[in-house]
Amino acid sequence: MTEYAVIDRLEDLEDACDRLARGHGPVAVDVERASGFRYSQRAYLIQVFRRDAGVFLFDPPPIGDFAALQDAIGDEEWILHAASQDLPSLRELGLEPASIFDTELAARLLGHQRVGLGAVVEDTLGIALAKAHSASDWSTRPLPQAWLEYAALDVEHLVDVRDVLVAELAEQGKTEFAAEEFQAVLEREPKAPRDEPWRRLSGLHTVRGRRALAVARALWTAREDYARDQDVAPGRLVPDRALVAAVLADPKTKQDLAGVKEFTGRASRTQLDRWWAAFEEGRSTQDLPLERAIGGDSLPPPRAWPDRNPEADARLKAARPAVEQRAEELRMPTENLLTPELLRRVAWDPPEPLTAASVGDSLLALGARPWQIAQTAQVIVDAFVASVQSPVTSPETAS
Repeated sequence: MTEYAVIDRLEDLEDACDRLARGHGPVAVDVERASGFRYSQRAYLIQVFRRDAGVFLFDPPPIGDFAALQDAIGDEEWILHAASQDLPSLRELGLEPASIFDTELAARLLGHQRVGLGAVVEDTLGIALAKAHSASDWSTRPLPQAWLEYAALDVEHLVDVRDVLVAELAEQGKTEFAAEEFQAVLEREPKAPRDEPWRRLSGLHTVRGRRALAVARALWTAREDYARDQDVAPGRLVPDRALVAAVLADPKTKQDLAGVKEFTGRASRTQLDRWWAAFEEGRSTQDLPLERAIGGDSLPPPRAWPDRNPEADARLKAARPAVEQRAEELRMPTENLLTPELLRRVAWDPPEPLTAASVGDSLLALGARPWQIAQTAQVIVDAFVASVQSPVTSPETAS
């Protein structure tokens, strides 16, 4: 087994960057986080490989400043697998690629049945990777040698995988498709924070009444604040189900709360004063949440369309299978050809006059890429026209 050393000093980083700068071709990059263990999504290990340079494993917390690495490889193409997951952690450290090649996204566009990193490496190179440590706590120090070997293998083969996928994309005429998708990943803005993130609390649907919801909100907020302060995943302090169980138990005193056996978690008793203060806040606040969240600009669920907007329902039922058929012809998942949300929005409120150009403009405004528009706009128009001429009746709406 190869012995891997972790670079955790700035002077060693600079030496590694000199070697990387002298390497050739694109650069394979991967990030290991501690999701499920830590509150933050910070990088706890960065792996980099380049031909004629080798594999380098960097420990971000003690290094801190990655300007030398950005200078060494920033202008090169970076190869990542599922880039959208790793880019935020890299950007937090000032690491920003000029261009990327996403091996997972390429595999999806090519119609590969399996798109996990191990599967893509095996399908393209015939090499089986062990994925035993993918869900490990990468904030652990020191990192075990077996973990480091796993981390190194995540990048060691990526350049070869990229070369195979480049050839496959060219063979299927999808080189430009991939280029537009990769650029879209690079340019995608972070999602705006949810207005009421506490409503994602698992099991909240069992809580009834605005006052009880106010208590649930206060408990969620207290847990979130403590988790952020301790840099621990919230569910490791007190699981969602335990918070909901405490709300449903409706304890009258702090001692009653301590006696709720379903109120579990390593911080459920050590931080009892914190949780009881949240109960008191929720029970006294005049800012009571609504029973249901306000939908914003979200569309009604498709099952409600026959009553709410029957013409849109007919358009969607006609267009969905047509787009699915086009995706099958292109040998790729339908959601990569056009996300269901974009199709629903165009079906709900189609442009006038209805033409491929006007539908294309609507899709572009919603975030579709030019290649997606070229492949679907006319298909959608034809389906919408057909829905008027011959309305579609689904089994669930048939009398």
